[in-house]
Amino acid sequence: MEWLSEENVTAVVDWAVRLVEIAGALIIFVGAVIARRFVLVAIRSRNPEAFVPVRLDLGRYLALGLEFQLAGDILRTAIAPTFYQIGELAAVAAIRTALNRFLGREIREEKAELARNESGSDEPPDQRASTGRLR
Repeated sequence: MEWLSEENVTAVVDWAVRLVEIAGALIIFVGAVIARRFVLVAIRSRNPEAFVPVRLDLGRYLALGLEFQLAGDILRTAIAPTFYQIGELAAVAAIRTALNRFLGREIREEKAELARNESGSDEPPDQRASTGRLR
């Protein structure tokens, strides 16, 4: 079972880390390319509401890309990590988790804002549900 030696497993994990990190970077890049619409929207319309869908799209790509990057960091420390690597992973995981949490919250808030604007109501969806004024 020489193919399961620590060197071989480390090499396979190193490749897996590279692939996962490349996937994360590509996801973020694709999101940024798609968000170039932001520039077009800014030129054509000065309406702030026009930016919301673009920001939502970019936020989704960023959140997914960050998840892939975190997965790469976790894989990197999967084989015989040092205490330094574990501490580094904890710091990076905390930062990326916080970023993802804030991105997720902002995406939910923007979606709710879009829903309110489309329904023509200024009340948050929760209040409309409790007052029976849902569409």
